[in-house]
Formats: sequence, C-alpha cells, structure tokens
Amino acid sequence: MRRTLAVLMVAVTSMVALAFLVPLALVVKETARSRALSDAERQASALVPVLALTTEADELGLAMARTEAGRHGRLAIHVKDGPTTGVSRAPRGEVARAVARTSASRVELPGGYALLRPVALDEDRGAVIEVFVPAGELTRGVTASWAVLSGVAVVLVLGSVLVGDRLGARVVRAARRLGSAATALGEGDLGERIHPDGPAELVAAATAFNAMAARVTRLLAAERELAADLSHRLRTPLTALRLSLDQLGPPAEPSRRALARLEEEVDTIITAARRPARAPRSCDAAEVLRDRLTFWSALAEDQSRPWRLTGATLPVSVPVPAGELTAAVDALLGNVFRHTAEGTAFGVTLHEGEDAVGILVADAGPGIRDPDAALERGASGAGSTGLGLDIARRLAESTGGSLRLDRSSLGGAQVQLWLRRTPLDRPRGGRSGRRG
Repeated sequence: MRRTLAVLMVAVTSMVALAFLVPLALVVKETARSRALSDAERQASALVPVLALTTEADELGLAMARTEAGRHGRLAIHVKDGPTTGVSRAPRGEVARAVARTSASRVELPGGYALLRPVALDEDRGAVIEVFVPAGELTRGVTASWAVLSGVAVVLVLGSVLVGDRLGARVVRAARRLGSAATALGEGDLGERIHPDGPAELVAAATAFNAMAARVTRLLAAERELAADLSHRLRTPLTALRLSLDQLGPPAEPSRRALARLEEEVDTIITAARRPARAPRSCDAAEVLRDRLTFWSALAEDQSRPWRLTGATLPVSVPVPAGELTAAVDALLGNVFRHTAEGTAFGVTLHEGEDAVGILVADAGPGIRDPDAALERGASGAGSTGLGLDIARRLAESTGGSLRLDRSSLGGAQVQLWLRRTPLDRPRGGRSGRRG
C-alpha cells in the first residue's frame, strides 16, 4: 500500500508540476528573448542623439565604442549616401528598405538577429543603426532558469512522496496490526486486542474487531462451561455403574478397569473445557496413535479383538493439534467397535509420504454397503449419530487432505485419513458425514 500511495503521489505531483512549470519555462524563454532585443533597441536609441549632431565616421566610432554592442563589434551605422561605420551583417537590401520605415525591424541572420533602427536626419537624409543580437544572447540565463525550475519540481515530487509515504505508513501500520490481531485470534489467542489507530475507517474496523473478539470470548467461555457441565453430568451414571460393578465381585474387574479409564477421559474433558489453552498447531501422529491404541486395547482385549499398529515407531509430524487428531482417531476406532462384531480384527497403519500423511484404519468386518450414503453427514444405519466420520473428514479437509472409504486387505472396510503436510487455507466443514 505504501508503494501504491507513493506512486500515486508521484503521478499527481508530476502532473501538477508539469501543468505549471511547462508554461513557466516557455515564459522564461520568451522573457530572455525579449530582454535581449529590448537591450539592443535601447543601445540603438542611445545613438540617435549622436546622429542628430554629426555623421562623421570618427565621431560616430567614438560614440559606438561607448556601447556594449559597439565594443563587441556588433554595431554598425549606415548613413544614406554616406559611408557605413562599424561591422555590418545585415544585407544591403534590408538596410535600404529600413531607411524608408518609421519603426525598427528585425532581420533573421545566421547565428542571431539584426535590429535595424531607422533615424531621420535633416535635408531628406536618413540613417540606419544596425545592432546584431547573437543567438546566445536570446537564450542567456534560460538554461539556468530551467535547471532551477526542474530542481523545484523534483523537490515538490520528493516532498509529496515523503508526505504520502508517512501517511501510507500510518495506514499500513494500522492495517497490519488489525491483520496480526485477526491472525492471532484465529489461532486461538482470545485475549488479543488492538488499540484503534489510523484513519477513521480503520479505527472503526479495529473497534468492531475488539467487540467481535470480546463476543467470541464470551460465547466460547459459555460453550466450555456447557461442555464441562455436560461431562460432569456423566459422573452420576458412571458412579451408579461403578457401584453395580462392585457388587459383581472379581469377575467384573476388567469392566471396572474400563470404567476407570472412562472416568479419566471424562475428567480430562472437564479439565480441558474449563482451562482452555492454546493448542500447538502440529503434533506427532505416531505418538497420538500409540496413545489411542493403548486406550482402545483394553476394550479390544475384553472383546477378543486382534489388532495391529504399523508405521508408528518414528515421529511423524502433522499440521493439526493433538486434541483434534485424537478426536478423529477415536471416532474412527469407535466405528470399528460399534459396527463390527466382537472378535473382529482391526489394524491401524501410519503412512508417511512426501506431501501427505495417511492414517489407515482397516477392519475384518462386513464392510460398508453404500459408501456414498455413509458419507452423508448425520446418516447412519446402525443407530448412531452418523457424525463420527464427519469429524475425521473435517480434520482432513482443514489441511487440504481428504477422507476415503475403501475395502481393506482384512476383508472389511478401510477408512483412509489423509493429512497434507502443508495445510491449505480453506474453511472447515461442508458436506459429508459418516457412519457415526
């Protein structure tokens, strides 16, 4: 923006300067020409009283020597029917015609002009005073004047650029602060605010941004409290379930362990909801998979499900927060446990490519009869919400990746979650849903 304003100021000031300086330069040139010719006529007029007294060549020569043109050999006096005194450059025919005139005339010659000033004498005699004006005298001082005018124009342009740059810098600083604050707010810094500054429009935008940020903060705080309250309500049925399991004795020990892990997850949700923190924008996918498979392995053991995790030995960075990736992985693994019979094997593979990272969840179940229907948001044929795969899809599309449904090598369904290493700037959400 600063460059654009500077270019605009240069263009406007240049046009204004040209509009004034070009006519002024022509006036300067014409003034110099008029000054040279007027000076020549003045010197010619100074010799008229001398001609009224004498036409002797010697005396005329002395009078001519007292003038500047005479000292430089640019003056001549032509007396009718008499000699010519001085150095003459005008053609004789022009001199003869000038005698009959009553006013001075100019004759263009190579290298300048000749001013012919007629003088009437007694006894029908006449004379012509010839003053030669060199071309250099006609333009004397013009170059210097034009240089000064050009310097003034340059100073005006530079001054306008400086003023425009200062104004542009003020606007740019305010716009950059607004952009930085919007970016910080988008990354989760809910405490980001800006001091309104700059032009009135940007001040209004900054004020609106602060109001919006405050509103968003209040709404998110209310949502976090609601999520925490809903999670807290789960403790009552969990407590009742724990009491029921305690009455079953040792055979219910695996169920009690699973219930303890569930209570830990609920506590984690409550803590995270009431104490939000800015999540890192990237995480180790291998670590997340190992952690989630450790959690789900207890339930897999209870249901006699063989499982396998492949490719999650070395760190694999993906450009999504760990919490969001955890939710997506839990949704995919939850689908396996929810839509396949106990004892059905499943496997998770982490594939690291040059531009993308793939998380492949495969099972040995019956597969998905209608993949297109399964991709409809909220659609489920198994009594669930139908939003499980949609969570994973939105996470994939937030990075420019995708979610694909295919047949697995185990004979059942395979869900492929592909995350781009370089996220694209695109909004989340949209069409698609899953089998919940």
